[in-house]
Formats: sequence, structure tokens, C-alpha cells
Amino acid sequence: MTGRPISPIELKVVTQSDADDLIRCNIENIDHHRPWVEPFTDEAGFREYLSGLGLGDKVGLIARERATGDVAGVLNLNQIFHKGFQNAYLGYYGMKACVGRGLMTEAVRLTVAYAFRELALHRVEANIQPDNHSSVALVRRVGFRKEGFSPRYLQVGGTWRDHERWALLADEFVG
Repeated sequence: MTGRPISPIELKVVTQSDADDLIRCNIENIDHHRPWVEPFTDEAGFREYLSGLGLGDKVGLIARERATGDVAGVLNLNQIFHKGFQNAYLGYYGMKACVGRGLMTEAVRLTVAYAFRELALHRVEANIQPDNHSSVALVRRVGFRKEGFSPRYLQVGGTWRDHERWALLADEFVG
């Protein structure tokens, strides 16, 4: 029987039991994440992050390497809208140990599949700083297309940063 190979990534909803691993990984990857994102690095930050999940408009997912259990990255579906919009904003960051191994590409692919299949969304949008070439290449690999440019769109590290708007529709998704 021929089927899709088992993914090297296991994706699950973030829970309290992930706190220690995520805090440790975020601390170890501070230089890798900046200036693109500033994730939590302590228990209070994790509690704040976790408290925002489960309210119906945000899903936080942790990607782990299936073989080792190591954290590959964190993915968030933010501002989930239903009814006439059926959209979510995708945010993600990976760990340095995963660079160039395709793990975050697979994690984003699985997250988008979750958004379309489990949440029944029509559209997923990712806003990416133009100089974040790795992230732009990642969404291209998954099938996103560039829709536009938003000057000073999001504040990261106390600075309003330009972002490119990338999107993927459910009927365009192959995966």
C-alpha cells in the first residue's frame, strides 16, 4: 500500500506541560529569533501566552521532531475569523537547530492543513518582514502568494516594522 510518508514533525496544541521546553528553547534561540520575533523567555511570559489560547480566536501549536521529541518551532493561528471571512493570521518561529532541514516547512504545511481541515477556514495569511528571506522562502514552498506590502505594520522589539502580506486559500493548498 502506498501512502504519504510519516511526517518527521509531530504537531500538537501547546499546553502547560510544554512550558519548560519552550522557555528553554526561546532563551537558547534569542539571537536566532531577533529581529523577527520576540517570544516569551520566562514563566510569566509563557502564562500570558497560554492564557490567550483557547478563547476561540487563537490556536498555539508546538512542532516537535517525531524522532527525538525536540522542539522544532512554535506556530500560531491568530485572530481566527469565521462566517463570511474564514481567515486566520499565521505566525511562526523555528529553532536554530532545525535550519535547513525542512522541519519548519513541514510544520507550516501541517498547520495550514489544520487551519483548512480542522478549523474549516478559507484563507490563511502570513505577514513577514521583507528582509526575513528564510521565512519568505518557507511560505513560498508551502504555496503562499504575495498579496502586498504593509508599511510599519507590526511592532517588533519596540519598532514599527514593514511587512509583506502572503496568503493561501484552501482551494489552492496542496498538502
